[in-house]
Amino acid sequence: MQGANKLDAIPKYHSSDPLPNIMSDDPVALRGESLARLQSLLESIDGSQVTLIGDTMLDRYHYGFANNLNSTAPVPVLKIFQSDESPGASAHIAIGLTSFGMKVSFHTAIGDDDEGESIISTLKNMDISHDNIVEVSDRMTLTKIRFFGSRESLLDRKQILLQADRGPNETLDLEISDSLTESAYSSMPNSCALVISDYDKGVVTLDGAQSLISAANKLGIPAIVDPKLTGLDKSKGATVVIFEKRGMALLSRRIGMDDDNAAKQLMDEYSWDGILVLGGIHGVNLHQREGDSIHMPCMAPSAEQQIGMHDAAATSLAAALGSGLSLFDAALLASAACECVLSASSGQDYIDRATLGLWLDELSWQMRISDR
Repeated sequence: MQGANKLDAIPKYHSSDPLPNIMSDDPVALRGESLARLQSLLESIDGSQVTLIGDTMLDRYHYGFANNLNSTAPVPVLKIFQSDESPGASAHIAIGLTSFGMKVSFHTAIGDDDEGESIISTLKNMDISHDNIVEVSDRMTLTKIRFFGSRESLLDRKQILLQADRGPNETLDLEISDSLTESAYSSMPNSCALVISDYDKGVVTLDGAQSLISAANKLGIPAIVDPKLTGLDKSKGATVVIFEKRGMALLSRRIGMDDDNAAKQLMDEYSWDGILVLGGIHGVNLHQREGDSIHMPCMAPSAEQQIGMHDAAATSLAAALGSGLSLFDAALLASAACECVLSASSGQDYIDRATLGLWLDELSWQMRISDR
């Protein structure tokens, strides 16, 4: 299918579309209507393609009992009884989109090591194409190793004791970055959304990101960017960017304004339509260039962990905006996905269509109960 025909067939989100006004509209009614649209979306996603480019890592987890201290240093001795690993960062988003029933044109680079092979193996098992994944010779795959411990027979709740990062010491060859940008660019006419996940490890360059966002804007498809705070120029012109609460607070302090006014200034400066701020147990804030800021409180019954919130949010934004829903709807889906992450037993649990659909059903039920 040619690009123009594809674009005619997909309902588009535009910054000029009317956005919900939480000050003038009934917030309960808005949320209820949005939940109904999101439930319908999850039931009807039909394999639309998303172009995804970004850095990839392997998340490795070790669990054990920390009953004693080391005899020569005041640190716990971890007796490991379980170890797991799973793809993270952009690969985590690729898995999430696939679990939603979408196709992914995935563009990234990994090392030619055991960690890189583990990522490829997992993607193959989930029927995610690795045709556009470059295996770089003599390069280490970025790996985050987390150690969790608890007291045997005393504490069931585990907590992180240490994180160790292992990764490449050299920068990624610019020719590889450019080739990944080119392959991503070629896939965009057949995609309903663009996702850029930047950990500043070389896959996403300033010129590459700007060329892809410019192409997305010309095609009329949303561009979702999860940027590093030190690389905001890469995200200029994006539909929506994702920050954590502490990141937004840092930017606000630098500007010398409260979060709402700082967000407005940032959206004007970088030509974003929205900023989604992830606050964990404090909920999600959506700042809109054309509309009021909206707070979505966290509805998770408990918070077990937070690894993977950014990836879940990016996945949800791409699914909703790529299907033609509003930024408000997309933010509510991202909020629900983050709540699923918070309630998960560990960071390698993926948010799939079934899990998220059940949680949307629960949120709708809670609203009906509260109205009685």
